[in-house]
Amino acid sequence: MPSILNKRRAGVLLHITSLPGAGEVGDLGQEARHFVRFLYDTGIAVWQTLPLGITHADMSPYQSLSAHAGNPELISIDWLFKQDWLRLSDIVGESKETSEYPKSYLLTQAYQGFIERADEGDKLSFTQFCQAKDFWLDDFALFMALKNEFQQQCWNQWPEQYKDREKKALQEARRRLKPQIDVTKFQQYVFFRQWLELKAYASQHGVLLFGDIPIFVSYDSADVWANSEVFKLDDNGEMLVVAGVPPDYFSETGQRWGNPHFNWHNLQKNGFLWWIERLQTQLELFDILRIDHFRGLEAAWEIPAYEQTAIHGQWVKAPGKALLNAIKVALGDIPLVAEDLGIITPEVEELRDEFHLPGMKILQFAFGDGPDNPYLPSNYVTNCVAYTGTHDNDTTLGWVEKLNDDDKRKIYDYLGNPQTSIPCALIHAALGSVANLAVIPMQDILELGTEHRMNTPGTTTGNWRWRFHWDQVTADRTERLKHLVSLFNRQV
Repeated sequence: MPSILNKRRAGVLLHITSLPGAGEVGDLGQEARHFVRFLYDTGIAVWQTLPLGITHADMSPYQSLSAHAGNPELISIDWLFKQDWLRLSDIVGESKETSEYPKSYLLTQAYQGFIERADEGDKLSFTQFCQAKDFWLDDFALFMALKNEFQQQCWNQWPEQYKDREKKALQEARRRLKPQIDVTKFQQYVFFRQWLELKAYASQHGVLLFGDIPIFVSYDSADVWANSEVFKLDDNGEMLVVAGVPPDYFSETGQRWGNPHFNWHNLQKNGFLWWIERLQTQLELFDILRIDHFRGLEAAWEIPAYEQTAIHGQWVKAPGKALLNAIKVALGDIPLVAEDLGIITPEVEELRDEFHLPGMKILQFAFGDGPDNPYLPSNYVTNCVAYTGTHDNDTTLGWVEKLNDDDKRKIYDYLGNPQTSIPCALIHAALGSVANLAVIPMQDILELGTEHRMNTPGTTTGNWRWRFHWDQVTADRTERLKHLVSLFNRQV
């Protein structure tokens, strides 16, 4: 196990979009650094986020347009002004308030400013970035230009020559769409540069960045368009089966995610190169990585593409051991966490444990099945990550408010009848557990209710939009958190 996962630490779960700020979503600017300082001041050493990819209209970071590219919506516009790549005089319109313009427009203007005013060192850095990332960046930038040309239609609706990636058609498109392609590459350069500056700032303050890799990718993505052989598609490029999970705690009809499944046979033939390259990108951005839906590396729920719910699917085996061995050979013992929630079999546990990967323990799942419940702190092992809840759970306060009095009494009884609220008591229990890492969602630190939850699985509207405000971070909450982190020997 990598030593980075061996030390007692505390973490906070907060996506970048949830940071305060003037824009529509939080970004990588000063508020991100302010949050790093908040973590440092409270002794917290880990900042966990959701995936950073470009989202579709539903804003889900688990359905992105690329497994590699960062979301330009997270870019700080103020940073571009500081580089002098964007000036107010570049903005055409009556208003000079940048928040009133689409970020895509401002980034296009910044690219022109970069061409005109960037020094030779920055231009060389951009060229080197494009060369280093060409294994994904070239196809991605062309994909985005074509998607824009065809009114954002899914790639399977494009004209045949582009859908089928005919060589001559793609060569012509690269020439014709070069201005858009160059802007997209610039956006990725800026995103990676801003993120790596934030990562360096976090490192200076003893804060590790903890990222999330969705096991599956979106069908409407550069990955599927450019690597069709990696996925289970028919001769026309249509999905044969889609991903999801059967009925469970979150949904009576299961969850039909709609992602394509991997063609593991083809992946295995070339040594799982697509997966290894994907992890290389994420390891550049993060110190720790979580594999979302880890159980899909042992067996995944395959739903016929024509089915409208996840009920009528089947479990299909995956070569998780071979994949993890290939990753270990290529990248070494990297700091991976297994999201091992849901229907977990002995085979999934064996795969997780063979590679010494920490699993996840969710306190909201702990109080329903007697003393053997694996989510009770008394049943934890050190090699795990303890949470009060995750982005898919209700906030702990919202969860508590839906419990009956008998359930609440059972929780208080287990926790020793503390003289605090259940959300505070669960934070205390997570931080006080033997788990090497304990992560608390920001909503629970702020004791916020259901209306502040990040996501409701099985729904497609109203999710991923929550943001906090600094006036919610009161002095007493900060001091209490700092005290608990120190009390349980988890400080930076």
